[in-house]
Amino acid sequence: MIHSHEFEIGGKTLSLETGRVANQAGGAVLLGIGETVILGVATMSDNPRPGVDFLPLTCDYEERKYSVGKIPGGFMKRGGRPSEKATLVSRLMDRPLRPLFPKGLRNDIQVIAMPFSVDQDAPPDVHAITAAGAALSVSDVPFKYPVAGVRVGLIDDEFILYPSIAQIKASKLDLVVAGHEGAISMVEAGASEVTEEVMVEALKFAHDAIKVIVKEIAIFAKMVNKPKKEVALHSIDEGVKKAIDKKYGKDIQKALLGAKDKAMRESALDDIIKDIVTKMKPDYADQPELAAQLHEAADTVVKGVVRDLIIKKDARPDGRKLDEIRPLSAAAGLLPKVHGSGLFSRGQTQVMTVATLGLPGDAQTMDGLEDEEPRRYMHFYNFPAYSVGEVRPMRGPGRREIGHGALAERALRSVIPLDDPNFPYTLLLISEVLESNGSTSMASVCGSTLALMDAGIQIKAPVAGIAMGLMSDGKVFKVLTDIQGMEDFCGDMDFKVAGTRAGITALQLDTKLDGIPDDVLKQALAQAKTARMQIIDVIEEEISEPRATVGASAPQVTTIQINPEKIGALIGPGGAMIKKITATSGASIDVQQDGKVLVGGNGGEQVKAAIDMIMAAVGDIPVGGEYVGKVTRIIGRGALVEFSGGREGMVLKNQISVNEFGRIEEVLNVGDELTVSVHEVDGQGRVNLTAIGLKQSLPALAGNENGTPPAPEPGGGDRDRRGGGDRGGRGGFGGGGGRDRGGDRGGDRGGDRGGRDRGGYGGGSRDRGPREDRPREDRAREDRPAAEAPPVSAPSVPDSFPSRNGDDDTNARFRPRR
Repeated sequence: MIHSHEFEIGGKTLSLETGRVANQAGGAVLLGIGETVILGVATMSDNPRPGVDFLPLTCDYEERKYSVGKIPGGFMKRGGRPSEKATLVSRLMDRPLRPLFPKGLRNDIQVIAMPFSVDQDAPPDVHAITAAGAALSVSDVPFKYPVAGVRVGLIDDEFILYPSIAQIKASKLDLVVAGHEGAISMVEAGASEVTEEVMVEALKFAHDAIKVIVKEIAIFAKMVNKPKKEVALHSIDEGVKKAIDKKYGKDIQKALLGAKDKAMRESALDDIIKDIVTKMKPDYADQPELAAQLHEAADTVVKGVVRDLIIKKDARPDGRKLDEIRPLSAAAGLLPKVHGSGLFSRGQTQVMTVATLGLPGDAQTMDGLEDEEPRRYMHFYNFPAYSVGEVRPMRGPGRREIGHGALAERALRSVIPLDDPNFPYTLLLISEVLESNGSTSMASVCGSTLALMDAGIQIKAPVAGIAMGLMSDGKVFKVLTDIQGMEDFCGDMDFKVAGTRAGITALQLDTKLDGIPDDVLKQALAQAKTARMQIIDVIEEEISEPRATVGASAPQVTTIQINPEKIGALIGPGGAMIKKITATSGASIDVQQDGKVLVGGNGGEQVKAAIDMIMAAVGDIPVGGEYVGKVTRIIGRGALVEFSGGREGMVLKNQISVNEFGRIEEVLNVGDELTVSVHEVDGQGRVNLTAIGLKQSLPALAGNENGTPPAPEPGGGDRDRRGGGDRGGRGGFGGGGGRDRGGDRGGDRGGDRGGRDRGGYGGGSRDRGPREDRPREDRAREDRPAAEAPPVSAPSVPDSFPSRNGDDDTNARFRPRR
């Protein structure tokens, strides 16, 4: 049976439907808003997974390119591994759902959100959270409350619910919030230095919208009225836990407070747990099911002792106050050769971030469901096993690494001058976690600030980050500043806040509770601001402002402007010109569509050499100008000469010498230098040259006073009675009907073969040796002026091979062969 429900939210209609598709899943919902349609499904296994001490929940956001009318690119046309965006959205789904399953549930649960259709005015990522929450609500999977997600933007000091992609780009705030009627359970945000007061208002605005949506989902679920499955929940015997706490509680407390070092503390606790299991196992010899719980029960007691110390005594394992930060240190520029580096340490958490500068052409284009511009700023986060003293294979990044990298990237995006038209760089920051004991993602933010300032990137202000924690018994809430690993493991919240002195640039909230009260979030933001100021003080003591210039090893970038119509001349056929400039100068060149050219090199000499060649390639060539050039190719009808910084022109055979000679190689060879004069630049920018003198011995020139051969007549036809029978004519260097099949295969199709190529240097002549050796009719035809030359007829072909234009077009570029 199909059940449907619609309601208004934020001026938009949101629809829910179940019973139409995926009826064998535990629960399936089609969510629609605008022209975006998302399928959310939730399914649970019949039996618990043996041997696990956690909830085996998997959340997947499945992108399908058909939803935006795209075919996947690359060699693999079938969808491959999840994109970075899909991984981040999967995390957005998982984090608010996980705390709301019954405690002790060990059945495998899979929640999938799949966009079927995507409207760019209704981005699907945040609606995937609502679709997943609705699917669980109408499913047979045990679940506490309906969950929904919303996105909030801030434009002109007004909050916008569900902003479009265009509005997100213009917004000072991109806030994603998920929760239920009682509280907020997940926050993810990027901002442009938004104050704590504005952020609190935005969170309240988001939660008010969530309350409306979850009430409607509850109505929808009641309409469907699907019963929940009865499942066995794993639990630890309370008697066992009380016995361990009574006998070993004080020993556990002593081990926790007696060691200031993470490794020593964890080693002491491991020893105590092993000792507990060994000594108490005989007490449960006749109850093997309870004996099997001893290790897990001891671990639970340790967590309980940590929580009681903080909630009841304000005592943290390392002796700090609740709002105290661990010792800080910062160092910029430790690494030679790299473009920028920063090492940041907070207690036993240490991160090295390295910045690399590139040109705009190095930006990454993301092939996703949403229209995205190429990324000119990227941050990658690596978490090797040695950072926590463990051994495991080095593999690609997991969901955690991708999420932490994206958070640090978002924290710094608003202070990097990416929108400045004079900022020429693409930036890649890589954070290597060297040591970990809590909040390495926020240490990556601090390390990135140091690396950017060391690299000479003129950021708006230094950014720092801190992780806040929470311990609560349901009545008392204790907010912790700068949580370490044990407090994160035993606590109820991980609230990361990054920003400048002026305001917040990024937020991330995860919780193990059903939700966090608004006043607790407000207190956490206030404590985080105080800590952030202290960290920025340490950063500024090391490097007070960005270095004035980029480092010597970084690309030296100069921006020049050329006429956009000259871009083709700069690129050259098949990229030949720009490849030659980069190969010769060693510089990197990035050409923009508006004619802006960014030239980067390892030194000023490379950049200057490249700019000189660029200007020579795109500059106007004056008729009559004289240049020294070098012969690059010889074809039947003349020689190609490179001059003026890489430009290429043609010296026709009759413009080389007035003396008679047979083949051009008799007087001129590849690599020879000669002085040439420009006598014509045609409408396509091709240059005709006349030789003035050679840098090698040639037969004495005769004919006029300075020995210069006569200039050709306009039109390209050759009337020289002593040359090589050039029948060039139509189309400059490349036109004409010649059929010289010499060895050089230059030009568009084949160099000397001519005939069929009318656009380049390659065609246009049939070199047949000295004139007196040829029939009289050939010589007579050469004597006619070019304008009077008869048209060249197409070869005789059967009627079944008509010309391209459907008539007897003798000038057709493509003709059938005999």
